[in-house]
Amino acid sequence: MKNSTILVAIGKDASTSNLVAKLEAIRDMSAHAVILVIGQLPVLPYYAVGVPPYGTPDLPIEWQKEVSAHKTALNEKAEEIKTLLQEHDVSGEVSIVASEPTFVADIIARRAMICDFALIGDDLRKDEAMFRQITYGILFQSPIGLLLNDHELKALKNPKRVFVAWTTHLHSARAVHQALPLLRQADEVVIGTVDPVMTKSCEGEDPGVDVAKWLTHHGCKVVVQQFPSGGRGIGECIQERAKESGADLIVMGSYGHSRTRQAIFGGTTRTLIEQTDQAVFLVH
Repeated sequence: MKNSTILVAIGKDASTSNLVAKLEAIRDMSAHAVILVIGQLPVLPYYAVGVPPYGTPDLPIEWQKEVSAHKTALNEKAEEIKTLLQEHDVSGEVSIVASEPTFVADIIARRAMICDFALIGDDLRKDEAMFRQITYGILFQSPIGLLLNDHELKALKNPKRVFVAWTTHLHSARAVHQALPLLRQADEVVIGTVDPVMTKSCEGEDPGVDVAKWLTHHGCKVVVQQFPSGGRGIGECIQERAKESGADLIVMGSYGHSRTRQAIFGGTTRTLIEQTDQAVFLVH
């Protein structure tokens, strides 16, 4: 991942020690950091919105003070990070995003378009709506992948074993293509298929072997494993099998089903996003 541009989304309460660990890893990779300090603005009271010519906006003083205090906190965090970049000799830039959650996806997507992949700080999980919009902006509105739970970027710097949750769907193929630089670095790549459909017209007579052969041509050491779900959720199976194989990173295509269905009924992507125990690289 040398010379990559890495988008790092954090909040104003992000842990300095965790951020320092990420910055040192980014420096060691000779990468460039684009750090966004993201915060949700207080909602404008509905009664403050006037409709000219019948009314004029009436912005409460309390709301204005709250917005000002919030932006001040974001700017202070940004200045702290700029100092850290200098102290740790990291190539990078810092900016703030102060917005309602509904606009965050578009803002993040514009920044992500000129990066190689993205990270989201754990502190942003505290605001579910904001975390969801950041995730959607990266996965659905940008061409890059999203790395979660790699707190010190150990899996990113030097992955030992990578577990690829493989299907023949387009989003899975995109994930493997995006993760190819990581897979080349790994000591071993495990191609894991859960409840594979072994037919020539669907996933092939030996699911996973075709992508394993392709990765071998790229110099990867690959093992193919096929698992039954036993009636359990696919996401749960992927996590369990990845742990059993000793993987320090899961690579998976995201949102094979619609976001609405995932939100209402749950799904593999939602399971992998909500868990915090294993590093996962997602691509839609």
